[in-house]
Amino acid sequence: MSEAGTGQVTGDGRSWAGRYGPWAVVTGASDGIGRATTMLLAQRGLNVVLVARRGDLLEQAAAEARSHGVEARVVIADLGHADGVIRVQRETADLEVGLLVAAAGYGTSGPFVESALGAELDMLDVNCRAVLALTHHYAQRFATQRRGGIILFGSIVGFQGTPYAAHYAATKAYVQSLAEALGVELGPLGVDVLASAPGPTNSGFASRAGMRMGTALDAETVARDTLAALGRKSTVLPGLLTKALTWSLSTLPRRMRVRVMGRVMAGMTPPPRRQ
Repeated sequence: MSEAGTGQVTGDGRSWAGRYGPWAVVTGASDGIGRATTMLLAQRGLNVVLVARRGDLLEQAAAEARSHGVEARVVIADLGHADGVIRVQRETADLEVGLLVAAAGYGTSGPFVESALGAELDMLDVNCRAVLALTHHYAQRFATQRRGGIILFGSIVGFQGTPYAAHYAATKAYVQSLAEALGVELGPLGVDVLASAPGPTNSGFASRAGMRMGTALDAETVARDTLAALGRKSTVLPGLLTKALTWSLSTLPRRMRVRVMGRVMAGMTPPPRRQ
């Protein structure tokens, strides 16, 4: 399935709402890739449910989405807690949801032994536990409907171990593996599943992770390339930078890729504290 014309029609000639359903749920919709994806979906005629923690930013994003002539519902929820996931499920129970975009997530960086366990567990909850719970919930709904789409955002760091972002990379490896398997399981039920694995992106991620980022993609490019791949691929590497970085590593043995990524990350993170 590919986009045509204005991007509001899928490759089989149907509108996005006709292919997936009238409502899309987007987590992490207050900024970065999540917000960019929300706006593109609104432009394609889908009503959107915007999920994130910061209500003021969500309301601003919702107002922009409505300017495209669609409905927008705001759900303020911290996906690091089970009640946040339950709130999303409850607030969308009355809607004909056909698309889940799991863009919420964050990372940590630096030496693993210097990290705070609490922060790592929080990241695990957001990047994996919430993704699992929401994917399971909406996959069941989509399978019953015999149509739907699921986009899970991973990262190129999830294709191998990544020193100085060891646990973050591990959470993204989880997302990648989950999406690949579900694509096979859910495809015959009419549900498209896509793993999007972008490279460095200007999305607010770096500042929260304590990283110094050089060349990076813009969130709009990641969102556009990701939506264009839904229904056509199982994994997309959005943006030329992502493709170039992935290609440069692809010829190396996995052990060497890990070491190369370690050198890259070491240059982007604060130096270890002296013992």
